[in-house]
Amino acid sequence: MANRQLPALPRFLLIFFIGVILLTASCKKEPLAPEVKPADTTFRTTGIFVLNEGLFNANNASLTRFSFSDSIAETDYFFNKNGRKLGDTGSDLGIYGSKMYVVVNVSSQVEVMDALTCLSLKQIPMFDGNKARQPRKIAFLGNHAFVCNFDGTVAVIDTTTLETVKFIQAGRNPDGITAAYGKIWVTNSGGLGFPDYDHTVSVIDPVTLSEIKKLESGINPYTIHPDNHGNLFVIARGNYGDIKSRLQVLDATSGEMKHTFTNFEALNFIISGDSAFVYNYDWNSGSSSIRVINTVTLEVANNAFISDGTVIESVYGIAADPFTRIIYITDAGNFTGRGKVHAFTRSGKKLYSFDAGINPAGIVFANK
Repeated sequence: MANRQLPALPRFLLIFFIGVILLTASCKKEPLAPEVKPADTTFRTTGIFVLNEGLFNANNASLTRFSFSDSIAETDYFFNKNGRKLGDTGSDLGIYGSKMYVVVNVSSQVEVMDALTCLSLKQIPMFDGNKARQPRKIAFLGNHAFVCNFDGTVAVIDTTTLETVKFIQAGRNPDGITAAYGKIWVTNSGGLGFPDYDHTVSVIDPVTLSEIKKLESGINPYTIHPDNHGNLFVIARGNYGDIKSRLQVLDATSGEMKHTFTNFEALNFIISGDSAFVYNYDWNSGSSSIRVINTVTLEVANNAFISDGTVIESVYGIAADPFTRIIYITDAGNFTGRGKVHAFTRSGKKLYSFDAGINPAGIVFANK
């Protein structure tokens, strides 16, 4: 499509300039024996799916599957199962019920597949006439999937029929979404309005399927996740200049911003138990950092999560297995070739690694 715009994110800018000079090919199945397999073979997780963003305008987003039963990472799993590519620039994925959903930003599609077989069930287009809505992130509640789009809307998809039943108006350039405390929360970045970023979080009623209010946040809000104590943690990315990217804590009941961590920069994070694992990649120096935040005390518990000397070149994504509580960190390397995924204990010691595709970012866990 012509005249598409992407959010003003550093990773997409870098990927664009690299992508125009790189030719990429699909990766076939390769046996990759982990350095150390998980010792407990009774846990419920059977495998891991990794969404690889690919390179902007290269049509090479991909899906990697790592199986615990044979320690094999199949780095282009969707292509091998369906005989076609996912599309241009994967931005999010999630498993809900028996289905897996992949959000493909530039292609403006939501790919839905069987979570067990990875066979495609449907491609759901996200367009307003001929104009791409640019879907970004996905969340689930009840019998609906909610997809925030950079055109200012939230698509509501019936998870049974896979039909789009409504587009809800939110703020400018929504870039993050979560379902928590009986509501849908959407971060409005205003990423296309530089230097006039948005600074709000839309609250959507999942019954009436309408926005009921907007809450104030830092400028250019992005990822949003709930804790276990009535709060929502939000990344406000600032202006990539004098206003730095910060982790903030929003009270879900009052709507007030109760805390901002000002002593470190934050690019993205996940919450597992009462800990937030927060990472930053400095695009100027090329250095990565990972901190652990106590979500009860709102204090930094550990300024350096990795404790065994493992070096990750370019931290690009993070996830926590809900059953084993193992922490997975993705490494984009030089952003042009195959990335890696590293598994760590809660004390920051590496268990094993496996190969992924180009720019691995999202991770979900298969449990069947």
